[in-house]
Amino acid sequence: MTYGPLSSLREAGGAIAARFSALAPNVQGAIWLLCSAVLFSLMQTLAKYLGQRLDPFQVSLARAFFGLVVIIPFLLRAGIGSGGITTKVLPLQLLRGLVGTSAMFCGFYAVTHMPLADAQSLNFARGLFLVPLAILFLKEVVGLRRVIAMAVGFVGVLIMLRPTGEIDPAALIALLGAALVAFATVLVKIVSRYDSPVTLMFYTGVVGTCVAAVPAYLNWVEPTLIEYGLLAIMGMTGATAHNFFIRGYAVGDTTAIAPFEYSSLIFVTITGFFFFAHVPDVFSILGAAIIVGASLYIVRREARVAKREREDAQKVATDL
Repeated sequence: MTYGPLSSLREAGGAIAARFSALAPNVQGAIWLLCSAVLFSLMQTLAKYLGQRLDPFQVSLARAFFGLVVIIPFLLRAGIGSGGITTKVLPLQLLRGLVGTSAMFCGFYAVTHMPLADAQSLNFARGLFLVPLAILFLKEVVGLRRVIAMAVGFVGVLIMLRPTGEIDPAALIALLGAALVAFATVLVKIVSRYDSPVTLMFYTGVVGTCVAAVPAYLNWVEPTLIEYGLLAIMGMTGATAHNFFIRGYAVGDTTAIAPFEYSSLIFVTITGFFFFAHVPDVFSILGAAIIVGASLYIVRREARVAKREREDAQKVATDL
């Protein structure tokens, strides 16, 4: 039996894990999403800082590569076969990786050239784009309420695009990134029917690294030793945040924990103020409030519809 500091740490870790497991599922989900929001905010803050001197493609390459490094232990455990590297839908995995990488390029460009809070608010517009994409690709039936919520959300987008002045090109790129994230989400829903989460993360990292490597090389600015370290931290932080995000929605009820995802807007507003002296104006605050409100309504409405469909299916199965 081993005694000492290491043993004490293991015991403490086991006690914390036991207490966490004893919490209600929605409480666990909320904690996972809060931790995810904090880490995503840290990733964006580091990306903005690094993007002031380095090219956004370099930042994207670091995010993809070190995100791949983080999942290597899980990949080794899963192996080459099904559940690991092998995929049943290779073309869709490659397409999803390409779309996701393009969304990442847009996101980091927006973070670099816009206030963090503005870039994050426009990123939340991805929930609005999901409605028409779900109709087109998933053949989902969308009610009038969700269509109205989507329209209201896009009013918030228009407000953030500054209707009284010139539109910032970075804002349009951020909006394009949100649309690509929505498309990638639809593809995730499709490929997850065939492949495991580890397989999805593997192809995300591989495709992202390969695609980002070429433009990063062509626009390469030699990082300092400190910047190399920050790039590694940024990439691993983003991958960990994504893992926490998945865990949160895996254990918690969507309608209960979804609001905690939007806490990242508070965190990036704080870091944007203290590190980059950004103060949101009235257009940013109003537009963000409308986008978040509409997105939350859509999330809650979709969850209720899905729950009703499951209950109806169970009732039919019981009757049979």
